[in-house]
Amino acid sequence: MKSRRGFSLLELLIVVAIILIIATIAIPNLLRSRQAAHESAAVANLKTLNAAQITYSSAGGDYGTLADLIAARLVDDTFTGVKAGYKYTIEASGADYTAIAVPANSNSGRYGYYSVPDAVIRFSTDTALAPPGQAGRAVH
Repeated sequence: MKSRRGFSLLELLIVVAIILIIATIAIPNLLRSRQAAHESAAVANLKTLNAAQITYSSAGGDYGTLADLIAARLVDDTFTGVKAGYKYTIEASGADYTAIAVPANSNSGRYGYYSVPDAVIRFSTDTALAPPGQAGRAVH
């Protein structure tokens, strides 16, 4: 009698099909988890920018731009590029500022965030970057 070694083509195709089914289920969950992690990091980074603005204004009276905060060494220069899937900007004008975090791309995050001197983190006022009916509302 001859002994069979290895797998038949049918057995290999069944294994590949099972792996594809598992990947189809797992990959969307992985992407959603990654987006949620980026969104949490964006909110935390806006809190960091708010704290830096308070420190900066206590020394000079006015709020600073992102470049001002980096020059004062209150935040690091990683905020100038993409950090945790988000791009950060600060629009400052005297006693007012708006710190903005927008996703670098659609896979980085679903929502945009911003904060003003009251230090409350809110969803973007752009309805495309906020959950339905939550544009401009505080993040809980």
